[in-house]
Amino acid sequence: MKLSTYVKAGFSILFGAIFSLNVWAGEAGPYSKDWTGTAADGYDVVAYFSDGAATKGSKDFVHEWNGAKWRFSSEGNLNTFAANPEKYAPQYGGYCAYAVSNGYTASVDPKAFTVVDGKLYLNYSQSVKETWERDVPGYISKAEKYWPTVRSKL
Repeated sequence: MKLSTYVKAGFSILFGAIFSLNVWAGEAGPYSKDWTGTAADGYDVVAYFSDGAATKGSKDFVHEWNGAKWRFSSEGNLNTFAANPEKYAPQYGGYCAYAVSNGYTASVDPKAFTVVDGKLYLNYSQSVKETWERDVPGYISKAEKYWPTVRSKL
């Protein structure tokens, strides 16, 4: 085998390792998606922060990021997200934060949300959100512990 073959193999392994570390260390995905590949059930994740409301996104304003399509209610929100998606994407891959705090995933009702310390958390339903709100710091702590294991099973 030629030296250049070993060098190419070494670079392939090195770049593969770097890519893997970036995906698992820096991103919350894989993101929960509907059958069309749309995250957050098509709701505008920037609007949770800017408007404090669950706002349906439009098919006219779509951005693809981290394996999902993200819809927005305006071009401005799309551009805001595109500039810093990690800031606006929901925690725990967009799965129910309460479910993750208990070691599993569940779908969400996009209207059952909270923004805590600049992070978006979605819940399965309004009643689950009420449970979540009884001890947000405790549930976040538990979810942070469980998320790596839960994520590895997706």
